[in-house]
Amino acid sequence: MLPRHVVDVHLLLTRDDQLLLSLRRSGDEFDHRWHLPSGKLEVGESATAAAVREAAEEVGVDIDPAALRLVHVAHVTAADRGARLGLFFRVDRWQGEPVNCEPDKCYALQWFALHELPTDLIEYSALGIFPGTAYSEFGWPDT
Repeated sequence: MLPRHVVDVHLLLTRDDQLLLSLRRSGDEFDHRWHLPSGKLEVGESATAAAVREAAEEVGVDIDPAALRLVHVAHVTAADRGARLGLFFRVDRWQGEPVNCEPDKCYALQWFALHELPTDLIEYSALGIFPGTAYSEFGWPDT
C-alpha cells in the first residue's frame, strides 16, 4: 500500500489584531511551544467540518463553516513524522469564549498581538500566520 499524507486543519482565531495560540503539552520536541489550534481530518470528514469540530473540541467555540476563510496551504514533511498537508483557516467570528478544553494536550491558551508573537512558535504554525503566498513547502529536501 502506498503511504498516505495526513491532512491537518489549523485555526487562526483572530480578534482586535490578536491571535489565539495554544501551548502544547506533548512530551516531545514540541512540548512547551506555541501552536495554532489544529487537528487531523477524520475519515469521511470535510476540511471545514474538521475545522469546526477542532474549534469545539480544543477551545470550546462554535464556528459557522461560512465564517472560515482559507488563507494558506502548506505541504510539510519531517523524517520522523511523515508528510502532511496543512490547511490554514482564518476566522474572526464565533460563538463562545475560548477555553482550554484539552488540558491533557495543552498547558494554556493565550492571545498574542499579531506583531508580537512568541519566539517559541512551532514553525509549521508560522507558515500560515503570515504566509505571503497561498502555498508553501517545508522540510522537503529541495526546499
